[in-house]
Amino acid sequence: MNAVTGARANAPGLEERARNIRRHALRMGQVQGQGYIAQALGVADVLAVSYFHALRFRPEDPEWEERDRFLLSIGHYAIALYAALIEAGIVPKDELETYGSDESRLPMSGMASYTPGMEISGGSLGLGLGIAVGIGLGLRRKGSDRFVYNLMSDGELDEGPTWEAAMSAGHWKLDNLICIVDVNRMQADGVSTGVLNFEPLPAKWEAFGWHVQRVDGNDIPALIRAFDTARELREPKPRVIICDTKMAKGVSFLEGREKSHFLRVEAHEWDLAVAALDEGAAA
Repeated sequence: MNAVTGARANAPGLEERARNIRRHALRMGQVQGQGYIAQALGVADVLAVSYFHALRFRPEDPEWEERDRFLLSIGHYAIALYAALIEAGIVPKDELETYGSDESRLPMSGMASYTPGMEISGGSLGLGLGIAVGIGLGLRRKGSDRFVYNLMSDGELDEGPTWEAAMSAGHWKLDNLICIVDVNRMQADGVSTGVLNFEPLPAKWEAFGWHVQRVDGNDIPALIRAFDTARELREPKPRVIICDTKMAKGVSFLEGREKSHFLRVEAHEWDLAVAALDEGAAA
């Protein structure tokens, strides 16, 4: 059941939601001729399950006190979250055309002061989980039963503050905190594990006192099971879902490109990418 307002008749399925999120991201990329498109395409399934299966929120009231909090630790993934916010009805679809322009509510890096539904501002990596721990502690003291979700990248596993926050969450047994790690294995300087090997991930998180699941981040049924398990767990500990995703997922001619951290897309290829999504949906 969608946690927004309960089940809605004829609501699109999660696969369609994920395709729409990918389509919105591509259209925003086309507006500027650039963007972190490979990450947006790769994490779209995670965002679809987050917003249309797991999260409790009101599209018309992004600051509703009883909402679940969804934090984007990775500021350069903003185009992906904007696409989800557009699909969720929190940001009007016609604002897509303003992406990255002056006075837009959709700047190229996430800014909480500009964008409805954007809980924190992005910038230096590795800060989101610490903020999530603070929000989780605050909600606990208020007696709230809401969850805090923190979406972070595998590159942020290289950052010391991430592990300080992970240790803090384990110490406080923050059972209202769900961390989602997007493991796409690509950073600005190359393959993630080549920059700094973070494996074995499950053992590391378990050592910090977390309940750990690792899933294919492009497998929607697997994501649903993982999110449900994380929410329903009765153990007093924070939860992490490690999601192995494929960069540029859904657009085959982009999936195999090297140096995909900031993907070069030629002007004529944006429409081809959208067409590839549509062909995949029809297949």
